[in-house]
Amino acid sequence: MFEAAQLGRKASKEEFEAQAPALQTALLQAQQAIRAAEIPVIVVVAGVEGSGKGEVVNRLHEWLDPRGLRTHAFWDHTDEEAMRPRHWRFWTRLPPRGMVGIMFGSWYTQPIIDRVFERATEAEYERELRRIEEFERLLTDDGALIVKLWFHLSKQEQKKRLQRDVEQGRMAHPLLKKFAKKYDRFVVHCERALRMTDTGHCPWTVVEAGNRRHRDLSVGRTLLQAMRERLERGAPASVSATAPASDSQPGLDTGEETSPRLTVLDRVELGQTLTVEEYEARQQSAQDRLGNLAWAARKRGINTVAVFEGWDAAGKGGAIRRVARAIDARLFQTISIAAPTDEERAHHYLWRFWRHVPRAGYMTIYDRSWYGRVLVERVEGFARTDEWRRAYQEINDFEEQLGEHGVVLMKFWLHVSPQEQLRRFEERAADPRKQHKLTPEDWRNRDKRRAYEEAVDDMVARTSTALAPWTLVAGDDKRFARVQVLETFVARLSEALGE
Repeated sequence: MFEAAQLGRKASKEEFEAQAPALQTALLQAQQAIRAAEIPVIVVVAGVEGSGKGEVVNRLHEWLDPRGLRTHAFWDHTDEEAMRPRHWRFWTRLPPRGMVGIMFGSWYTQPIIDRVFERATEAEYERELRRIEEFERLLTDDGALIVKLWFHLSKQEQKKRLQRDVEQGRMAHPLLKKFAKKYDRFVVHCERALRMTDTGHCPWTVVEAGNRRHRDLSVGRTLLQAMRERLERGAPASVSATAPASDSQPGLDTGEETSPRLTVLDRVELGQTLTVEEYEARQQSAQDRLGNLAWAARKRGINTVAVFEGWDAAGKGGAIRRVARAIDARLFQTISIAAPTDEERAHHYLWRFWRHVPRAGYMTIYDRSWYGRVLVERVEGFARTDEWRRAYQEINDFEEQLGEHGVVLMKFWLHVSPQEQLRRFEERAADPRKQHKLTPEDWRNRDKRRAYEEAVDDMVARTSTALAPWTLVAGDDKRFARVQVLETFVARLSEALGE
């Protein structure tokens, strides 16, 4: 794969000076168009050590408008990064729509190093490359342009540059000598990485880096062509995906009588209740235990994520408060999810959830979550059909990464009957202290209950996994629901701690 990057192509100083100004002008124009079209551009800078990747990044800063450009250098892992799943550091640095983000080092670096130095097996390496491919597809499906540049040098040229840098006292990558000794293994495993992730939606460009001027012109032309082609495609078109037979079409009226679809919610035993005495005893016992377990998880460095979804007035807030009362306030944060802000809309929808993944030993509670894509956005038409259909796989992959890192992930759906929900709505409407909890949107959502039930059924069927199962909470009796949530917290944390 790298033979074509060892041909010895060069550009003279005269050629470079003649071509660079026009190329820079074209790049600036394309960058302005990218900003106007609100397309995020991700430039992956990777390749053989000593190939001048830093010089290329500097050149791009010279040629592009720095106001629309951000560079992120992925060097050593910080403590914050080490405490979270590997891809957290990349998600939190993705450029917003209309910006160019240069990833100096990227999601490819650590997997390749781990394989070269035999810290990962071939199976683990392949699995990580497949995850990278899915990650890049997720971003390009959302409209991003990813330009992947691999800078190549022959073994002889790398050795020559290393010797020259030593003689001239230049600063170099601290591990350059160590990597140079493994050149042959790096080439083998890097070639495999490129082959497995060289896709139509996200191809690699191998850049011959022996001559600096030729290298820089090649990079400029590649980036310019990629931006122009992406601008010609325009916004992502809605993909006509074939839906499974269980998929509903919210709002579709065929004029025919159809029987209500049986869903997982129909199997929740809503008649379960607790007396006041039972509730107080079990709640106190669970809260005492949960408080101790939270500190034990802090000591062991175990991250915890809890997701609360459910019907309006199902008691999510009350259940969250009972959990919060049991845990020291220094150990958790609660994130209430509402309509996305301008900053959040400028990124992939999962971005705002990745950024709140807790560090080791801490807990994040999401009041509403990433499941809005397959619930509210699906039913209300805020997401295109292809967007919410592919979201199931995107969500499963996100949660799998959390689970593989050791995050304890709990997902609760608080279920109430239509009759109990109506009673709570009317109670809120009559109580001045609770009227703020009831909105016109709550009534509209109630009118679409059947569509939401079918969306919940699909959600549970496709995202309840061994790593991240759903807990369907019987919520008609608030006391029972709160105890069920607390005891589930205790059981899952106890299991994670081996107790």
